[in-house]
Amino acid sequence: MIPRLLFTLFLGLGPALGQKPEKTIDLGQFPAETFDNVVIPVPSEIFTVLDKLGNPNWRGELGPEKSYPASPNRAQVALLLGTVIADGFVAVEAEDSERVKEIGRNVLTLAEAINVRKSVVARSNSIVEKADAREWNAVRREFDGALQDVNQAMFELNDAQLAQLVSLGGWLRGTEVLTSIVKDKYSRDRAELLYQPLLVDYFNRQLDQMSPRLRRQQLVAEIRKSLGRIAPLIKMAPAGKISEETVAEINILSTQMVKLIRAKAG
Repeated sequence: MIPRLLFTLFLGLGPALGQKPEKTIDLGQFPAETFDNVVIPVPSEIFTVLDKLGNPNWRGELGPEKSYPASPNRAQVALLLGTVIADGFVAVEAEDSERVKEIGRNVLTLAEAINVRKSVVARSNSIVEKADAREWNAVRREFDGALQDVNQAMFELNDAQLAQLVSLGGWLRGTEVLTSIVKDKYSRDRAELLYQPLLVDYFNRQLDQMSPRLRRQQLVAEIRKSLGRIAPLIKMAPAGKISEETVAEINILSTQMVKLIRAKAG
């Protein structure tokens, strides 16, 4: 099954009032899945470990308030769905119940557009219910579960490539948020979270192996090109020491890609 890549790089930095930031983070410590020899931390567990890094302005990282209409372009919808689920995790950290509920509804709309609505109806309803009750850990688990359910449903429909695009969309949005937070209060320890060259290689391979029809789509082609520019920025860092300038450059590239995905939604 496709790994849950949504927040592999994401969400470094949730609130940890009264806790001292840890000097380093061992990504090998938290629960993970392995795919193509790439270790993928489970999204809902990443918060628990990375919460120790500080208390960033999560509300400042929220995406635009927007309802996304269904689109006939299934590749674009899959990428957008990944970014929207990622936005859900940000809204949880911001403890913004109205945004969480809006995102839950968007997840349902986009899932319907790629024929996997049934797989997320219960999750979407639960997200709204738990957000109203401000049960944030439960909401987080529902978003995590929604991603798993969507991926599983796509595999059952023989849409593995779309599942990969959902994961890529989430990874891009997560990278945008993480780089924004890191550059706002840069340190080498924080920047080290971006040093995931195997993951970048993984996504590049997935894009390279997609059908010619998908690769020819303008949106997919542009993301493929930009991802190729991110790869050397991460790989060239000596021993994972990513500079402040490099963090800013990765942020620009990931932000451009997320904006492009959203723009195609109309």
